[in-house]
Amino acid sequence: MPAFITLASFTEQGARNIKDSPTRYDAFKSAAEAAGVSIKSVHWTTGAYDIVIVSEGPEEAVMTLALKTAALGNVRTQTLRGFSITEMRKLVGGMK
Repeated sequence: MPAFITLASFTEQGARNIKDSPTRYDAFKSAAEAAGVSIKSVHWTTGAYDIVIVSEGPEEAVMTLALKTAALGNVRTQTLRGFSITEMRKLVGGMK
């Protein structure tokens, strides 16, 4: 199953309601599971991003989940496709 790393930053609205962040995550996780996306880990972070989420699932489901999350207005996200060592070995295996 494809892996994805999502980097999220609070919007002004999300920051104003920061106390609700854990509860919003619970709702996000439930929506992810309903869409067939498995949340592997979540971390609230310091630095350039406020939250990092590692997930696995079909690309279309991850994209739909990202769009629905964006529509709520609490975070802005960047989602990156991650490749495991096994996947990377296969990708570079055919290189000449």
